[in-house]
Amino acid sequence: MARILFVVPPLAGHVYPAVGVAGELAERGHEVAVAGHASVVRSLVPGPLRLVELPEDLTAEARAEVEEKSRRQRGTSSFKFLWEDFLLPLGAAMARDLEPIVEKWRPDVVVVDQQAVGGALLARRQGLRWVTLATTSAEFDNPYGIIAAVGQWVVDQLREFQVAAGVPAEEAARGDLRFSDQLTLVCSVTGLLRTPDAVAALPPHTEFIGSAAGLRQPPTDFPWTWLDPKRAQVLVSLGTVTREAGGRFLRVATEALAGMADRAQTIVVAPPGIVDDLAAAAPADVLVRASVPQLELMGRLAAVVCHAGNNTVCEALSQGVPLVVAPVRDDQPVISEQVTRAGAGVRVRFGRVNAAGVAAAVGSVLDDPEIRASADRLRAEFAAAGGVTAAAAHIEKLLG
Repeated sequence: MARILFVVPPLAGHVYPAVGVAGELAERGHEVAVAGHASVVRSLVPGPLRLVELPEDLTAEARAEVEEKSRRQRGTSSFKFLWEDFLLPLGAAMARDLEPIVEKWRPDVVVVDQQAVGGALLARRQGLRWVTLATTSAEFDNPYGIIAAVGQWVVDQLREFQVAAGVPAEEAARGDLRFSDQLTLVCSVTGLLRTPDAVAALPPHTEFIGSAAGLRQPPTDFPWTWLDPKRAQVLVSLGTVTREAGGRFLRVATEALAGMADRAQTIVVAPPGIVDDLAAAAPADVLVRASVPQLELMGRLAAVVCHAGNNTVCEALSQGVPLVVAPVRDDQPVISEQVTRAGAGVRVRFGRVNAAGVAAAVGSVLDDPEIRASADRLRAEFAAAGGVTAAAAHIEKLLG
């Protein structure tokens, strides 16, 4: 059996897929560890997996300041902020802090989140077998479109990052730290990409695995008897980061769905105090929870209203559940476009939509047979992709 080290950034949405694949490999008897920052990662790594804690360079206050600044960014400035103020400084620290861990533990392969570029840098520099885990398909779907200069800017930044870390310029120019030249696993399906040309242009050794849903911490308590079998159930969730800035949207969506109580019940994932009054006014129709057992709940849902986070989108489509998507930033506009282009959902504007607009969008995904058929078609494609079982098999094949 092999030693396999997963390297994750301090972002919950990136940890879940890594833990899913890591759990499958551990189940197969491999010695698996997850390296990350304990303040974010510890609560997301279940007991069967070993957590290797990286030093915390950012205090909780500094991290909150970065997150708040990030929420104010839009468009190209948001993208550059992500790289200049977060990913590249994080990458430099992770490359430094991972080096003694790798030297001591001597993994047979390192599985690096696509945005944990410090792990990729270290793997290249030390000649380790290295797998990229792409927790979103955005980088494979022409995300820069007409702003090709932004894409080139990222390439240039990553080359400079490598040179500054001692990689010879010629070698830095040959490889992109976002894509392993040995194996890249993408959490999505090719049916969501823009065109067949996008599939043809994929880097070598790229495998789409569908949803990486798998091992998680034990599910939170949920009042399953509250669900009414005579009505559709709709989940409203903005993920682990966006929901903190999404109070207005959560209220609008809750108001919209409370007005559809004759046909639907609504489960809202929200921090305390944002929509509690709306739920209290309609306790049989609206349920508010700080967290829900999303994987267990997904198979019972008729629709999902979300921010187009890749994990939620893939988990929904893997169950054939159509979506109302309200992208905010980062890769969300790309994932949102994938959903609507595939005909599996409807997009609304996060900052401007009103209750009537959300109600109309939810009505469409509940009633339109073409939308539901598209979601079901994608369900079959996600099943064929294989999920964490396929991901583990690809990694084992690389190990030989």
